[in-house]
Amino acid sequence: MLQRSTIQLLRFPFSFFLLPVYLFALGLVPVIHSTDAWLIFFILHLLVYPASNGYNSYMDRDEGSIGGLARPMQPTRQLFHITVLMDIAAIALSVFISNLFAIGITAYILASRAYSYRGIRLKQYPIMGYCTVVFFQGCATFFLVYHGGSMDKTTNVPLAGVLAAGLLIGAFYPITQIYQHEADKKDGVTTISRLLGYRGTFIFTAILYLAAMLALSWLFFQREQPMKLMVIATVMLPALVYFFVWAKGVWSNISVADFTHTMRMNLLASLCSNLAFLIILTGRWI
Repeated sequence: MLQRSTIQLLRFPFSFFLLPVYLFALGLVPVIHSTDAWLIFFILHLLVYPASNGYNSYMDRDEGSIGGLARPMQPTRQLFHITVLMDIAAIALSVFISNLFAIGITAYILASRAYSYRGIRLKQYPIMGYCTVVFFQGCATFFLVYHGGSMDKTTNVPLAGVLAAGLLIGAFYPITQIYQHEADKKDGVTTISRLLGYRGTFIFTAILYLAAMLALSWLFFQREQPMKLMVIATVMLPALVYFFVWAKGVWSNISVADFTHTMRMNLLASLCSNLAFLIILTGRWI
């Protein structure tokens, strides 16, 4: 029987924060293979992402708040075993999509392990750790979803989409780390957010978000689909308003860069981006 701590630390709801890349990529696929698209959703959001969360918790043994959990339980050996089984299942199911997809999922899992594993611990290096997350959660995931979700399993994936996905992950990822500076310091980890500092994190996020919007402009104007860009820009407005109001608060008092505000930012940004890309996916005539 699964222990409560195992179920909690897999953090299945956290997959919602990574859903936008899947919806974004699938929304651009000319002809979707619906069975494979659903299988990819299952592999990523119910196997790969939770297993990555669980393994990270097993390695970190956090005593303070972590993404999506205010009071995480302590992991047991069962959590490690479950994450291994989930990874094996993810790779096995990926073969039914394509060999290239299976290779990509395997690479994602290995990178995730290297990010957290104490013997390698990529997360302790601010630039390398950050680039690993941006590439695999953004660029590589976009490529794999586009490839795997297409009817002909194309490798002709739009470069502007790959770039935009990486920039969107790169923009918001540092914000998710902003409340953990002290905990990371005690653990000997220098995240990109800790390297940038509180104000620097907000500035960096704003710059990369602007770059992401430029990449999206390039993508949709190439395709003569400016309305899709307008949908994204409009639906993302609430998240942007919250971001700048929160930034103003942090400028005055860094204690506002806490777990509660971070989770609100994450949830609002995810809700807005998921809605925007879902509109594009379901309203493909736009």
